[in-house]
Amino acid sequence: MMIQTIASPVPAQPPDDCEDDVLLARMKLDDAAAYRVLVERHVDRAFALALRMLGNRADAEDVAQDALVKAWVHRHDWQEGRARFSTWLYRVVVNRCIDLRRRPAGACLDDVPEPEDGARSVEQTLHRRQVFDRLGHAISLLPDQQRAAVTLAYFEDMANAEIAAVLGTTVKAVESLLKRGRQTLRERLRRSERDVRLVFADA
Repeated sequence: MMIQTIASPVPAQPPDDCEDDVLLARMKLDDAAAYRVLVERHVDRAFALALRMLGNRADAEDVAQDALVKAWVHRHDWQEGRARFSTWLYRVVVNRCIDLRRRPAGACLDDVPEPEDGARSVEQTLHRRQVFDRLGHAISLLPDQQRAAVTLAYFEDMANAEIAAVLGTTVKAVESLLKRGRQTLRERLRRSERDVRLVFADA
């Protein structure tokens, strides 16, 4: 996914392994090169999170781009030590996705693509796609906060404390969201629960 970055005179290109806080400090000095490194580092995960939340590639691309453009627009407001950049970015993406999901009916739910594996047979690939479709559809029906918590926990591998920071809530509330989300998914996927477990075991 490509995002158009801000063009302006820049100092020396920062190294790719610069910490986010260093890049943000340089951005406060209007360093567009630092911004480009930050975008390249985080754009794929921002897009992946939005895609899992929305199920629609075009909307996911818009959300990821809007979130990262917002990082540049508000670069002078960044306060070091207040929050990790990735936490801030995920919060912006999740909130924007929730806003979009609350639009009037009509938003489509495209299939979330899965990695291709040439070693699998056609039958295995089709079976996996069907299982992922059922799982993706079940997750898409969860309430917004549950869906966000489940997505961050199982697809982004985030700890409950990190999820709480993204959602602006407590760890206890996250635990409750995950518990209710898992219960709902189990009920909806009861008939195919074994298939879902096998797919993730084979992933």
